[in-house]
Amino acid sequence: MRFTLYSRSYCHLCEDMLAALQSLAPKGQMFEVDVIDVDLDPALVERFDELVPVLFGRMDEPELCHYFLDEGAVRTCLDREAAAAA
Repeated sequence: MRFTLYSRSYCHLCEDMLAALQSLAPKGQMFEVDVIDVDLDPALVERFDELVPVLFGRMDEPELCHYFLDEGAVRTCLDREAAAAA
């Protein structure tokens, strides 16, 4: 499973969301988190700006959450990926 976290380098909410997300890794499993600094791309600043942090499970799906981790949404995403892999 791969998540994408749109973030800023000076954002404590972004750091908190990343830490909370990493704590949800299922026992014995890992997932990857691509952390993308929105300030490095003007198009991302325009899209996300004050919404960061913003978390996606798959880019073809709506965001999972922004500002704070939605544990239920992340667990649903992980469960769906696990079922698809089985």
